[in-house]
Amino acid sequence: MEGTAALGLIVLLFIGTEQASIAEHATVFALPYLQENLYLMIGMSGIFGVLRIIGAVALWRNRLWGAGLSIAMCLVTLSLMIFLLPAGLADGLLSGTALVLILHSWLGRDQECAVRAIIS
Repeated sequence: MEGTAALGLIVLLFIGTEQASIAEHATVFALPYLQENLYLMIGMSGIFGVLRIIGAVALWRNRLWGAGLSIAMCLVTLSLMIFLLPAGLADGLLSGTALVLILHSWLGRDQECAVRAIIS
């Protein structure tokens, strides 16, 4: 989702579309500062997308640092979603679901596939 916006930014820059023309026709963010710096926000979105792909590939290859990176990305997204309204609602829903699934797969079961208890 975030990587596609960065690809769209490349197209917008290639055809010479000004940021002001997009910002006045599409209200994407609730905060005026973010709305005025739309191209920078789209660029940061591309960085988030690349980091998410790196974390997903590391999780797929069963690397613990991939779990750490993915959990950090989910937490950052959940903390920033209030500033990115209304688009942050979908981002928060997807990041929250991913966080729950990652934590469940990492901490949910022990070696004998029994559910781990919080207090032993």
